[in-house]
Amino acid sequence: MNNNPPTNPAQCPFRGSRIGGALGSKPQTDDWWPNRLQVELLHQNLPQANPLRDFDYKGAFAKIDFEQLKSDIKALLTDSKDWWPADYGNYGPQMIRMAWHAAGTYRIADGRGGASQGMQRFAPINSWWDNGNTDKSRRLLWPIKQKYGAALSWADLMTLTGNCALEIMGFKTFGFGGGRIDAWEADRAIYWGPEFWNGDPIDDIKEYPGHPDEMVTRTIRWVGKPNEEYYDLENPLAASHQALIYVNPEGPNAEGDPHGSARDIRETFARMGMNDEETVALIAGGHAFGKSHGMVSPDKIGPAPEAAPIQAMGLGWQNPEGTGFAQYTMTNGIEGSWTPNPTQWDNSYLTNLFKYDWEQTKSPTDAIQWKPSNPDAPKTPDAHQPGVEHPLMMMTSDIALKVDPVYHEICQHFLDDFDYFSDAFARAWYKLIHRDMGPKTRYLGPEIPAEDLIWQDPIPALDHEVVDVADINFLKDKILASGISVSALVSAAWSAASSHRHSDKRGGANGARVRLNPQKDWEMNRPQELGEVLSTLEAIQADFNSTQSGSKKISMADLIVLGGCAAIEKAAQDAGVSVAVPFTPGRMDTTQELTDVEMFNWLKPVSDGFRNYHNEAVGYKVKPERIFLDRAQLLTLTAPEWTVLVGGLRALDQNWDYSKHGSFTDRPGVLTNDFFRVLTSMDYEWKPIDNREMLFNICDRKTGETKFTATRCDLIFGSNAELRQIAEVYGADDGNERMVKDFAAVWNKVMMLDRFDVGA
Repeated sequence: MNNNPPTNPAQCPFRGSRIGGALGSKPQTDDWWPNRLQVELLHQNLPQANPLRDFDYKGAFAKIDFEQLKSDIKALLTDSKDWWPADYGNYGPQMIRMAWHAAGTYRIADGRGGASQGMQRFAPINSWWDNGNTDKSRRLLWPIKQKYGAALSWADLMTLTGNCALEIMGFKTFGFGGGRIDAWEADRAIYWGPEFWNGDPIDDIKEYPGHPDEMVTRTIRWVGKPNEEYYDLENPLAASHQALIYVNPEGPNAEGDPHGSARDIRETFARMGMNDEETVALIAGGHAFGKSHGMVSPDKIGPAPEAAPIQAMGLGWQNPEGTGFAQYTMTNGIEGSWTPNPTQWDNSYLTNLFKYDWEQTKSPTDAIQWKPSNPDAPKTPDAHQPGVEHPLMMMTSDIALKVDPVYHEICQHFLDDFDYFSDAFARAWYKLIHRDMGPKTRYLGPEIPAEDLIWQDPIPALDHEVVDVADINFLKDKILASGISVSALVSAAWSAASSHRHSDKRGGANGARVRLNPQKDWEMNRPQELGEVLSTLEAIQADFNSTQSGSKKISMADLIVLGGCAAIEKAAQDAGVSVAVPFTPGRMDTTQELTDVEMFNWLKPVSDGFRNYHNEAVGYKVKPERIFLDRAQLLTLTAPEWTVLVGGLRALDQNWDYSKHGSFTDRPGVLTNDFFRVLTSMDYEWKPIDNREMLFNICDRKTGETKFTATRCDLIFGSNAELRQIAEVYGADDGNERMVKDFAAVWNKVMMLDRFDVGA
């Protein structure tokens, strides 16, 4: 690759190209230096991009006449438009698909994806081939969005429309909670798979960390779509191929293998937190409605929205055949409907799947699909041509439910008990469209179910009077006099709070789940030390609560955080700086019964640079500092916040294994700026201990003596150009007091990330 900048003076400086481009092209810097850590990913969704940055969405949403809103949506669903006619005169099925695909990008491994920010409006999701023609669904909804304006986000509108679509076709939904706030730009931090931003494939497949205890490195598979290539994705990505929501409907490699399809279905649905019953309920429930479209060869269809010409006004996949819609519609290449009545909730999908034998056939576009081999099988009406009927259709991914023994058994249960199936689908659909919203306390509107569900990570409501300033000071003194070290107190609080991830609002200190399985035993939480800290704090809690009159109490969740705050104040005082670390009481303690151990294990980091934890056994190839950046982004940290937080944690001796990597001080437990002073000093040389370049010796330049040791997650703050500038601020002679105060502020931010009850 040529690393010299273009010198031709006649060349337009804004000419788009793979190298040296400008707006709309791949960044020049990343092409020249592909290993550069993209610190700018921490600064997405800046207020300047949001025209509603000062808008009170919660207050505005509460003023909506919710019944009128639903009535408006339902009226629109049966008002067919000439420019995009409704199948069977009902937009319900395509709106279900829109809502499903908006929510279905969610993945349990890092909480990213999902419907809560309306990301289906932006690249790359808006131009995935599996989202073909969802642009038409959103454009059909514009009159509703236009009417309600800022009081109704696109994210809420899309998911509510999915509910309304189910209801007009005879299905009773489980409920709906609003409160999704629209993003105003694509999330560039999300890794969707091995492709460039514009969809071009790349040669090197990155391995990303998956489940905390495993790493799945999957092989490349090519899917037979003319002129396009799709990749089998590695764990933890919640799809089997790039540009898909879940799996290829034709089966792996588009080879029509139902057994292979069942394997992919189980894996991809599990990656988004669905069990086998929920998986079958979603597939069987969703395919009770509508049809698939495959009447025109895909090589005739125009480009996706992001590549469409400007006159298309954001609409993609233009179809030159016939009218370009109705009976000529092309989406995924498979043609037909699953049921005889595609706009009515019933059990005919499962009835026909199991009653009849199915033989493989081809769609008009040569895609693999299945038809009944029995001549007496019912027909399905044409979606647009009166009096025309067609054979029923199944996809390879449908036949998978019949051949897989576990799925088969679940289907039989649903066949035997339609009411049970209806309830299972209602609950699975509710989970699908709400999974990334976090605790139920964030939901808005009149249709929030009273029932607490285990996947919502329930925390009991506050049931006591909280402590006041005098109590807080008294408890701080008790904690510091208990003999627990500063390092241990900080570690316990950090272990509780840093489990939070902003992506799906899970984890955090509220609930004190750090006391429970599985978090109390995670090795990076120093389990033995944590147990001792918790035992001491429980004794302080019991003594305090027993002496209070009335309903005043302190929860363990609050006490754990307060212990960390007290320790930081002491560490700062020992460094000669007086600082008051903010503390807001009101957290509650949850129980083991309200904790889904399997789902919480997904919050366990495979690599955590904050504590210099890096699980070598996983065997991934991604550099630790890149995963560190990802964790910082999940905590919504800015680059300065990330930097000062790490410097403070190193000074406070927070390495998970008590190692001294990055602890560039002879005063561990004191909140100094020693980390930054050593990091920016030229008195030292930084020497890798082996050719893996994971651990380093910091040697005195004059004597050659090893003074300190470090990891990549330490050195990145001195090697990366942007991070080094920040480190120099804190490493200066006047930087220690600034560092202490900035550290206290970002510490409070992390402690409050899950305090949705106080608007944090």
